[in-house]
Amino acid sequence: MSIPIPHRQLFIDGDWKVPVLKNRIPIINPSTQHIIGDIPAATKEDVDLAVAAAKAALSRNKGADWASASGSVRARYLRAIAAKITEKKPELAKLEAIDCGKPLDEAAWDIDDVAGCFEFYADLAEKLDAQQKAHVSLPMDTFKSYVLKEPIGVVALITPWNYPLLMATWKVAPALAAGCAAILKPSELASVTCLELAEICKEVGLPPGVLNILTGLGPEAGAPLAAHPDVDKIAFTGSSATGSKIMTAAAQLIKPVSLELGGKSPIIVFEDVDLDKAAEWTIFGCFWTNGQICSATSRLIESIATEFLNRIVKWVKNIKISDPLEEGCRLGPIVSEGQYEKILKFISNAKSEGATILTGGSRPEHLKKGFFVDQLEEVFGPVLCVKTFSTEEEAIDLANDTVYGLGSAVISNDLERCERITKAFKAGIVWINCSQPCFTQAPWGGIKRSGFGRELGEWGLDNYLSVKQVTQYISDEPWGWYQSPSRL
Repeated sequence: MSIPIPHRQLFIDGDWKVPVLKNRIPIINPSTQHIIGDIPAATKEDVDLAVAAAKAALSRNKGADWASASGSVRARYLRAIAAKITEKKPELAKLEAIDCGKPLDEAAWDIDDVAGCFEFYADLAEKLDAQQKAHVSLPMDTFKSYVLKEPIGVVALITPWNYPLLMATWKVAPALAAGCAAILKPSELASVTCLELAEICKEVGLPPGVLNILTGLGPEAGAPLAAHPDVDKIAFTGSSATGSKIMTAAAQLIKPVSLELGGKSPIIVFEDVDLDKAAEWTIFGCFWTNGQICSATSRLIESIATEFLNRIVKWVKNIKISDPLEEGCRLGPIVSEGQYEKILKFISNAKSEGATILTGGSRPEHLKKGFFVDQLEEVFGPVLCVKTFSTEEEAIDLANDTVYGLGSAVISNDLERCERITKAFKAGIVWINCSQPCFTQAPWGGIKRSGFGRELGEWGLDNYLSVKQVTQYISDEPWGWYQSPSRL
Protein backbone atom coordinates (compact mmCIF):
# COMPACT_ATOMS: atom_id res chain seq x y z
CA MET A 1 0.00 0.00 0.00
CA SER A 2 1.65 3.23 -1.17
CA ILE A 3 1.12 6.25 1.04
CA PRO A 4 2.56 9.58 -0.08
CA ILE A 5 4.54 11.52 2.53
CA PRO A 6 3.56 15.22 2.47
CA HIS A 7 6.48 17.52 1.71
CA ARG A 8 6.60 19.99 4.61
CA GLN A 9 8.87 22.75 5.86
CA LEU A 10 9.46 24.04 9.38
CA PHE A 11 6.39 25.56 11.05
CA ILE A 12 7.29 28.97 12.46
CA ASP A 13 5.02 31.89 13.32
CA GLY A 14 1.96 30.23 11.83
CA ASP A 15 3.46 29.42 8.44
CA TRP A 16 5.79 27.04 6.62
CA LYS A 17 9.39 28.25 6.53
CA VAL A 18 12.31 26.76 4.59
CA PRO A 19 15.22 26.04 6.97
CA VAL A 20 17.81 28.82 6.93
CA LEU A 21 20.50 26.36 5.80
CA LYS A 22 18.03 24.55 3.50
CA ASN A 23 19.07 21.09 4.75
CA ARG A 24 16.76 18.08 4.88
CA ILE A 25 16.86 14.61 6.50
CA PRO A 26 15.71 11.43 4.70
CA ILE A 27 12.74 9.45 6.03
CA ILE A 28 13.42 5.71 6.02
CA ASN A 29 10.53 3.26 6.19
CA PRO A 30 11.71 0.73 8.82
CA SER A 31 9.68 -2.03 7.15
CA THR A 32 11.41 -1.75 3.77
CA GLN A 33 14.58 0.26 4.54
CA HIS A 34 13.61 2.49 1.59
CA ILE A 35 13.78 6.30 1.62
CA ILE A 36 10.18 7.49 1.30
CA GLY A 37 10.56 11.24 1.76
CA ASP A 38 12.39 13.82 3.83
CA ILE A 39 11.90 16.36 6.60
CA PRO A 40 13.43 19.81 7.10
CA ALA A 41 16.53 20.03 9.29
CA ALA A 42 16.42 22.99 11.67
CA THR A 43 19.53 24.60 13.11
CA LYS A 44 20.23 27.32 15.68
CA GLU A 45 19.20 30.00 13.19
CA ASP A 46 15.73 28.46 12.87
CA VAL A 47 15.51 27.97 16.65
CA ASP A 48 16.09 31.70 17.14
CA LEU A 49 13.26 32.51 14.72
CA ALA A 50 10.86 30.07 16.39
CA VAL A 51 11.61 31.30 19.91
CA ALA A 52 11.16 34.92 18.78
CA ALA A 53 7.80 33.99 17.22
CA ALA A 54 6.66 32.29 20.42
CA LYS A 55 7.74 35.25 22.53
CA ALA A 56 5.89 37.66 20.25
CA ALA A 57 2.74 35.51 20.39
CA LEU A 58 2.59 35.93 24.17
CA SER A 59 2.91 39.71 24.07
CA ARG A 60 0.74 40.35 21.02
CA ASN A 61 -2.14 42.69 21.85
CA LYS A 62 -0.74 42.89 25.41
CA GLY A 63 -1.31 39.16 25.79
CA ALA A 64 -5.01 39.30 25.02
CA ASP A 65 -4.66 37.10 21.94
CA TRP A 66 -3.38 34.13 23.91
CA ALA A 67 -1.54 34.30 27.24
CA SER A 68 -4.14 36.38 29.09
CA ALA A 69 -7.12 35.29 27.01
CA SER A 70 -9.75 33.33 28.88
CA GLY A 71 -9.36 29.58 29.09
CA SER A 72 -12.56 29.19 27.10
CA VAL A 73 -10.93 30.96 24.14
CA ARG A 74 -7.99 28.58 24.16
CA ALA A 75 -10.36 25.63 24.65
CA ARG A 76 -12.10 26.41 21.37
CA TYR A 77 -8.83 26.02 19.48
CA LEU A 78 -7.97 22.78 21.30
CA ARG A 79 -11.36 21.30 20.45
CA ALA A 80 -11.00 22.36 16.83
CA ILE A 81 -7.62 20.62 16.68
CA ALA A 82 -9.17 17.48 18.24
CA ALA A 83 -11.94 17.46 15.66
CA LYS A 84 -9.47 17.76 12.77
CA ILE A 85 -7.35 14.94 14.17
CA THR A 86 -10.40 12.70 14.35
CA GLU A 87 -11.34 13.66 10.80
CA LYS A 88 -7.85 12.78 9.55
CA LYS A 89 -7.41 9.67 11.69
CA PRO A 90 -7.05 7.13 8.81
CA GLU A 91 -4.33 9.19 7.11
CA LEU A 92 -2.50 10.04 10.34
CA ALA A 93 -2.51 6.44 11.56
CA LYS A 94 -1.00 5.17 8.30
CA LEU A 95 1.67 7.88 8.31
CA GLU A 96 2.55 6.98 11.91
CA ALA A 97 2.80 3.28 11.08
CA ILE A 98 5.15 3.68 8.12
CA ASP A 99 7.24 6.36 9.85
CA CYS A 100 7.99 4.61 13.15
CA GLY A 101 6.99 1.00 12.39
CA LYS A 102 4.24 0.45 14.94
CA PRO A 103 1.30 -1.76 13.90
CA LEU A 104 -1.53 0.15 12.23
CA ASP A 105 -4.05 -0.87 14.90
CA GLU A 106 -1.78 0.62 17.58
CA ALA A 107 -1.24 3.77 15.54
CA ALA A 108 -5.00 4.21 15.14
CA TRP A 109 -5.43 3.80 18.90
CA ASP A 110 -2.77 6.47 19.41
CA ILE A 111 -4.61 8.92 17.15
CA ASP A 112 -7.81 8.41 19.15
CA ASP A 113 -5.81 9.19 22.30
CA VAL A 114 -4.35 12.31 20.67
CA ALA A 115 -7.83 13.68 19.99
CA GLY A 116 -8.97 12.71 23.49
CA CYS A 117 -5.98 14.46 25.05
CA PHE A 118 -6.74 17.74 23.26
CA GLU A 119 -10.39 17.45 24.37
CA PHE A 120 -9.36 16.76 27.98
CA TYR A 121 -7.13 19.82 28.19
CA ALA A 122 -9.78 21.95 26.51
CA ASP A 123 -12.00 21.08 29.48
CA LEU A 124 -9.23 21.96 31.95
CA ALA A 125 -8.54 25.24 30.15
CA GLU A 126 -12.16 26.25 30.70
CA LYS A 127 -12.04 25.25 34.36
CA LEU A 128 -8.89 27.32 34.81
CA ASP A 129 -10.94 30.53 34.59
CA ALA A 130 -12.93 29.59 37.68
CA GLN A 131 -9.75 28.80 39.61
CA GLN A 132 -8.31 32.27 39.23
CA LYS A 133 -8.20 34.40 42.38
CA ALA A 134 -8.66 31.32 44.55
CA HIS A 135 -8.99 32.52 48.15
CA VAL A 136 -6.19 31.82 50.62
CA SER A 137 -7.26 31.69 54.28
CA LEU A 138 -5.05 33.87 56.50
CA PRO A 139 -4.71 34.14 60.30
CA MET A 140 -4.99 37.97 60.22
CA ASP A 141 -8.21 39.73 59.25
CA THR A 142 -6.32 42.85 58.19
CA PHE A 143 -5.19 41.05 55.02
CA LYS A 144 -6.80 39.14 52.23
CA SER A 145 -4.93 36.86 49.82
CA TYR A 146 -5.60 35.00 46.61
CA VAL A 147 -3.70 33.03 43.99
CA LEU A 148 -3.35 33.60 40.25
CA LYS A 149 -2.30 30.83 37.86
CA GLU A 150 -0.37 32.20 34.92
CA PRO A 151 1.35 30.60 31.92
CA ILE A 152 5.05 29.98 32.47
CA GLY A 153 5.81 31.55 29.09
CA VAL A 154 7.79 30.16 26.16
CA VAL A 155 8.24 26.39 26.52
CA ALA A 156 10.49 23.95 24.66
CA LEU A 157 8.93 20.53 24.13
CA ILE A 158 11.35 17.79 23.04
CA THR A 159 9.72 14.45 22.29
CA PRO A 160 10.67 10.85 21.30
CA TRP A 161 10.02 8.61 18.31
CA ASN A 162 8.06 5.74 19.86
CA TYR A 163 4.78 7.68 20.14
CA PRO A 164 5.51 10.55 17.75
CA LEU A 165 2.22 12.44 17.77
CA LEU A 166 0.84 11.17 21.09
CA MET A 167 3.89 12.07 23.20
CA ALA A 168 4.00 15.45 21.48
CA THR A 169 0.35 15.97 22.38
CA TRP A 170 0.97 15.07 26.03
CA LYS A 171 3.07 18.25 26.12
CA VAL A 172 1.48 20.49 23.49
CA ALA A 173 -2.13 20.21 24.71
CA PRO A 174 -1.52 21.21 28.37
CA ALA A 175 1.03 23.85 27.38
CA LEU A 176 -1.49 25.54 25.08
CA ALA A 177 -4.31 25.09 27.59
CA ALA A 178 -2.20 26.94 30.16
CA GLY A 179 -1.63 29.85 27.77
CA CYS A 180 2.01 29.15 26.96
CA ALA A 181 3.59 29.46 23.53
CA ALA A 182 5.54 26.39 22.49
CA ILE A 183 8.33 25.15 20.27
CA LEU A 184 7.95 21.42 19.60
CA LYS A 185 11.07 19.51 18.56
CA PRO A 186 10.13 15.90 17.72
CA SER A 187 12.67 13.12 17.15
CA GLU A 188 14.28 13.13 13.72
CA LEU A 189 13.51 9.39 13.52
CA ALA A 190 9.74 10.00 13.40
CA SER A 191 8.46 13.52 12.75
CA VAL A 192 5.92 13.14 9.96
CA THR A 193 2.71 13.31 12.01
CA CYS A 194 4.02 16.21 14.09
CA LEU A 195 4.38 18.21 10.90
CA GLU A 196 0.80 17.24 10.03
CA LEU A 197 -0.21 18.70 13.41
CA ALA A 198 1.24 21.98 12.13
CA GLU A 199 -0.99 21.78 9.07
CA ILE A 200 -3.99 21.20 11.34
CA CYS A 201 -3.05 24.26 13.40
CA LYS A 202 -3.02 26.32 10.19
CA GLU A 203 -6.42 24.96 9.22
CA VAL A 204 -8.06 25.85 12.55
CA GLY A 205 -6.47 29.32 12.62
CA LEU A 206 -4.32 28.94 15.73
CA PRO A 207 -2.75 32.38 16.38
CA PRO A 208 0.72 32.70 14.79
CA GLY A 209 3.63 31.75 17.00
CA VAL A 210 1.57 29.90 19.61
CA LEU A 211 2.88 26.55 18.37
CA ASN A 212 6.07 26.27 16.34
CA ILE A 213 7.38 22.91 15.12
CA LEU A 214 11.04 22.33 14.33
CA THR A 215 12.24 19.01 12.98
CA GLY A 216 15.94 18.22 12.94
CA LEU A 217 18.82 16.57 14.72
CA GLY A 218 19.34 16.80 18.48
CA PRO A 219 22.72 18.55 18.51
CA GLU A 220 21.72 20.99 15.75
CA ALA A 221 18.16 21.85 16.83
CA GLY A 222 17.41 20.32 20.24
CA ALA A 223 20.55 21.56 22.01
CA PRO A 224 20.24 25.24 21.00
CA LEU A 225 16.53 25.11 21.88
CA ALA A 226 17.25 23.76 25.38
CA ALA A 227 19.96 26.38 25.94
CA HIS A 228 18.04 29.36 24.53
CA PRO A 229 17.83 32.24 27.04
CA ASP A 230 14.27 33.14 26.02
CA VAL A 231 12.89 29.66 26.69
CA ASP A 232 11.23 29.67 30.13
CA LYS A 233 10.79 25.92 30.62
CA ILE A 234 11.88 22.64 29.01
CA ALA A 235 9.82 19.44 28.94
CA PHE A 236 11.70 16.41 27.65
CA THR A 237 10.99 12.73 27.07
CA GLY A 238 13.88 10.55 25.96
CA SER A 239 17.14 9.01 27.08
CA SER A 240 18.81 9.58 30.44
CA ALA A 241 21.99 10.78 28.71
CA THR A 242 20.16 13.51 26.80
CA GLY A 243 18.07 14.36 29.85
CA SER A 244 21.25 14.99 31.81
CA LYS A 245 22.51 17.36 29.10
CA ILE A 246 19.20 19.23 29.13
CA MET A 247 19.35 19.61 32.91
CA THR A 248 22.87 21.00 32.59
CA ALA A 249 21.77 23.52 29.95
CA ALA A 250 18.74 24.58 31.99
CA ALA A 251 20.80 24.96 35.16
CA GLN A 252 22.90 27.68 33.58
CA LEU A 253 19.81 29.92 33.45
CA ILE A 254 17.93 28.45 36.45
CA LYS A 255 14.97 27.41 34.31
CA PRO A 256 12.55 24.61 35.25
CA VAL A 257 12.57 21.25 33.52
CA SER A 258 10.39 18.16 33.59
CA LEU A 259 11.94 14.89 32.48
CA GLU A 260 10.55 11.47 31.56
CA LEU A 261 13.59 9.29 30.95
CA GLY A 262 12.27 5.76 30.70
CA GLY A 263 13.29 2.82 32.82
CA LYS A 264 13.81 -0.87 33.30
CA SER A 265 10.45 -1.78 34.75
CA PRO A 266 9.61 -5.01 36.61
CA ILE A 267 6.54 -7.23 36.48
CA ILE A 268 6.12 -9.67 39.38
CA VAL A 269 3.95 -12.72 38.71
CA PHE A 270 2.83 -14.99 41.56
CA GLU A 271 1.81 -18.62 41.35
CA ASP A 272 -1.90 -18.04 42.17
CA VAL A 273 -2.77 -16.57 38.76
CA ASP A 274 -4.50 -17.77 35.62
CA LEU A 275 -1.45 -18.60 33.47
CA ASP A 276 -2.95 -17.46 30.17
CA LYS A 277 -4.17 -14.12 31.53
CA ALA A 278 -0.80 -13.54 33.18
CA ALA A 279 1.10 -14.56 30.05
CA GLU A 280 -0.86 -12.17 27.83
CA TRP A 281 -0.34 -9.20 30.17
CA THR A 282 3.34 -10.10 30.47
CA ILE A 283 3.96 -10.05 26.73
CA PHE A 284 1.73 -7.01 26.23
CA GLY A 285 3.74 -5.17 28.86
CA CYS A 286 6.97 -5.91 27.01
CA PHE A 287 6.07 -6.13 23.30
CA TRP A 288 3.50 -3.32 22.97
CA THR A 289 4.80 -0.63 20.59
CA ASN A 290 7.31 -3.18 19.26
CA GLY A 291 8.89 -3.28 22.70
CA GLN A 292 10.07 0.31 22.23
CA ILE A 293 8.32 1.89 25.18
CA CYS A 294 9.85 3.73 28.11
CA SER A 295 7.70 1.95 30.67
CA ALA A 296 7.99 -1.57 29.22
CA THR A 297 7.82 -4.18 32.00
CA SER A 298 10.73 -6.04 30.42
CA ARG A 299 12.00 -7.63 33.66
CA LEU A 300 9.79 -10.60 34.48
CA ILE A 301 10.15 -11.73 38.09
CA GLU A 302 8.14 -14.92 38.62
CA SER A 303 7.82 -17.94 40.88
CA ILE A 304 6.17 -20.46 38.53
CA ALA A 305 9.31 -21.23 36.50
CA THR A 306 9.12 -23.68 33.58
CA GLU A 307 5.34 -23.99 33.31
CA PHE A 308 4.81 -20.23 33.04
CA LEU A 309 7.74 -19.67 30.69
CA ASN A 310 6.46 -22.39 28.37
CA ARG A 311 3.08 -20.69 28.33
CA ILE A 312 4.69 -17.34 27.49
CA VAL A 313 6.66 -18.91 24.63
CA LYS A 314 3.42 -20.31 23.16
CA TRP A 315 1.80 -16.88 23.30
CA VAL A 316 4.85 -15.17 21.83
CA LYS A 317 5.07 -17.59 18.92
CA ASN A 318 1.46 -16.73 18.07
CA ILE A 319 2.23 -13.01 17.61
CA LYS A 320 2.02 -11.86 14.00
CA ILE A 321 5.24 -10.10 12.95
CA SER A 322 4.80 -8.25 9.67
CA ASP A 323 4.67 -4.97 7.81
CA PRO A 324 2.70 -2.72 10.20
CA LEU A 325 0.05 -2.06 7.55
CA GLU A 326 -0.84 -5.75 7.23
CA GLU A 327 -4.10 -6.75 8.88
CA GLY A 328 -3.54 -8.39 12.25
CA CYS A 329 0.04 -7.18 12.68
CA ARG A 330 0.98 -7.11 16.36
CA LEU A 331 4.75 -6.60 16.07
CA GLY A 332 6.35 -4.34 13.48
CA PRO A 333 9.96 -3.34 12.80
CA ILE A 334 12.37 -1.50 15.08
CA VAL A 335 12.33 2.22 14.29
CA SER A 336 15.82 2.55 12.79
CA GLU A 337 18.96 0.67 11.84
CA GLY A 338 20.79 2.10 14.86
CA GLN A 339 18.18 0.84 17.32
CA TYR A 340 17.99 -2.49 15.49
CA GLU A 341 21.74 -3.07 15.79
CA LYS A 342 21.65 -2.06 19.47
CA ILE A 343 19.03 -4.73 20.25
CA LEU A 344 20.87 -7.46 18.32
CA LYS A 345 24.07 -6.56 20.19
CA PHE A 346 22.24 -6.83 23.52
CA ILE A 347 20.98 -10.31 22.59
CA SER A 348 24.45 -11.36 21.44
CA ASN A 349 26.04 -10.14 24.68
CA ALA A 350 23.39 -11.94 26.73
CA LYS A 351 24.13 -15.20 24.91
CA SER A 352 27.87 -14.84 25.42
CA GLU A 353 27.31 -14.31 29.15
CA GLY A 354 25.36 -17.56 29.42
CA ALA A 355 21.74 -16.41 28.98
CA THR A 356 19.27 -18.89 27.47
CA ILE A 357 17.19 -17.56 24.55
CA LEU A 358 13.82 -19.33 24.81
CA THR A 359 12.46 -18.03 21.51
CA GLY A 360 13.25 -15.42 18.85
CA GLY A 361 16.20 -13.07 19.01
CA SER A 362 16.92 -12.92 15.27
CA ARG A 363 15.34 -11.82 11.99
CA PRO A 364 12.08 -13.67 11.25
CA GLU A 365 12.64 -16.02 8.30
CA HIS A 366 9.70 -14.65 6.28
CA LEU A 367 10.92 -11.03 6.42
CA LYS A 368 13.99 -10.45 4.27
CA LYS A 369 13.95 -6.62 4.49
CA GLY A 370 13.29 -4.16 7.27
CA PHE A 371 14.48 -3.77 10.86
CA PHE A 372 12.57 -6.77 12.21
CA VAL A 373 13.57 -8.92 15.19
CA ASP A 374 11.70 -11.90 16.60
CA GLN A 375 10.32 -11.02 20.00
CA LEU A 376 12.27 -12.50 22.52
CA GLU A 377 21.08 -0.29 31.08
CA GLU A 378 17.35 0.00 29.01
CA VAL A 379 16.76 -1.94 25.85
CA PHE A 380 14.18 -0.35 23.56
CA GLY A 381 13.00 -3.50 21.82
CA PRO A 382 10.94 -6.69 22.15
CA VAL A 383 13.20 -8.44 24.68
CA LEU A 384 11.87 -9.97 27.91
CA CYS A 385 14.37 -10.89 30.64
CA VAL A 386 13.34 -13.43 33.30
CA LYS A 387 14.33 -14.04 36.93
CA THR A 388 12.74 -16.30 39.53
CA PHE A 389 12.10 -15.70 43.23
CA SER A 390 11.26 -17.75 46.31
CA THR A 391 9.71 -15.19 48.69
CA GLU A 392 7.70 -11.99 48.42
CA GLU A 393 10.56 -10.04 49.99
CA GLU A 394 13.02 -11.39 47.41
CA ALA A 395 10.65 -10.40 44.59
CA ILE A 396 10.44 -6.83 45.91
CA ASP A 397 14.22 -6.60 46.25
CA LEU A 398 14.69 -7.79 42.66
CA ALA A 399 12.05 -5.36 41.39
CA ASN A 400 13.63 -2.34 43.10
CA ASP A 401 17.20 -3.30 42.19
CA THR A 402 17.52 -0.68 39.45
CA VAL A 403 18.46 2.98 39.14
CA TYR A 404 15.18 3.58 37.29
CA GLY A 405 11.70 4.03 38.69
CA LEU A 406 9.04 4.61 36.03
CA GLY A 407 6.63 1.68 35.87
CA SER A 408 6.05 -1.55 37.79
CA ALA A 409 3.45 -4.30 37.78
CA VAL A 410 2.25 -7.13 39.99
CA ILE A 411 -0.05 -10.00 38.96
CA SER A 412 -1.70 -11.99 41.73
CA ASN A 413 -5.19 -12.98 42.86
CA ASP A 414 -4.25 -12.01 46.42
CA LEU A 415 -5.23 -8.33 46.48
CA GLU A 416 -3.80 -7.77 49.96
CA ARG A 417 -0.45 -8.96 48.64
CA CYS A 418 -0.86 -6.64 45.65
CA GLU A 419 -1.45 -3.74 48.04
CA ARG A 420 1.71 -4.56 50.01
CA ILE A 421 3.79 -4.74 46.86
CA THR A 422 2.27 -1.54 45.50
CA LYS A 423 3.53 0.30 48.57
CA ALA A 424 6.93 -1.39 48.35
CA PHE A 425 7.57 -0.62 44.67
CA LYS A 426 9.97 2.30 44.10
CA ALA A 427 8.29 3.66 40.99
CA GLY A 428 5.98 6.42 39.83
CA ILE A 429 3.42 4.07 38.27
CA VAL A 430 2.06 0.72 39.51
CA TRP A 431 -0.18 -1.65 37.57
CA ILE A 432 -2.12 -4.37 39.36
CA ASN A 433 -3.11 -7.44 37.29
CA CYS A 434 -2.23 -5.62 34.08
CA SER A 435 0.63 -3.73 32.43
CA GLN A 436 0.85 -0.51 30.39
CA PRO A 437 -2.71 0.91 30.48
CA CYS A 438 -2.42 4.68 30.30
CA PHE A 439 -5.22 7.22 30.64
CA THR A 440 -5.15 10.95 29.97
CA GLN A 441 -6.84 11.57 33.31
CA ALA A 442 -4.13 9.89 35.45
CA PRO A 443 -0.61 11.20 36.20
CA TRP A 444 2.39 9.77 34.36
CA GLY A 445 6.03 10.01 35.44
CA GLY A 446 8.80 8.39 37.42
CA ILE A 447 11.33 8.70 40.21
CA LYS A 448 15.07 8.06 40.53
CA ARG A 449 16.77 8.20 37.11
CA SER A 450 13.45 7.92 35.33
CA GLY A 451 13.10 11.66 35.82
CA PHE A 452 10.77 13.98 37.69
CA GLY A 453 7.58 15.90 37.10
CA ARG A 454 4.24 14.47 36.01
CA GLU A 455 2.42 14.57 32.70
CA LEU A 456 -1.28 13.98 32.00
CA GLY A 457 -4.26 14.74 34.20
CA GLU A 458 -4.40 18.01 36.10
CA TRP A 459 -0.72 17.45 36.95
CA GLY A 460 0.14 17.88 33.28
CA LEU A 461 -1.47 21.32 33.23
CA ASP A 462 0.37 22.36 36.39
CA ASN A 463 3.64 21.71 34.52
CA TYR A 464 3.01 24.85 32.48
CA LEU A 465 1.53 27.17 35.10
CA SER A 466 3.21 29.60 37.44
CA VAL A 467 1.54 30.34 40.77
CA LYS A 468 1.41 34.00 41.84
CA GLN A 469 0.46 34.95 45.38
CA VAL A 470 -1.41 38.29 45.77
CA THR A 471 -1.88 39.70 49.26
CA GLN A 472 -3.70 42.97 50.09
CA TYR A 473 -3.76 45.01 53.28
CA ILE A 474 -7.43 45.90 53.82
CA SER A 475 -7.47 47.70 57.18
CA ASP A 476 -8.14 51.43 57.42
CA GLU A 477 -5.67 51.60 60.30
CA PRO A 478 -1.96 52.30 59.70
CA TRP A 479 0.38 49.34 59.99
CA GLY A 480 1.96 50.87 63.09
CA TRP A 481 5.29 49.04 63.16
CA TYR A 482 7.30 52.24 63.03
CA GLN A 483 6.60 55.38 65.00
CA SER A 484 4.97 57.94 62.74
CA PRO A 485 6.99 61.16 62.25
CA SER A 486 3.73 63.15 62.62
CA ARG A 487 3.48 61.99 66.22
CA LEU A 488 6.99 63.00 67.28
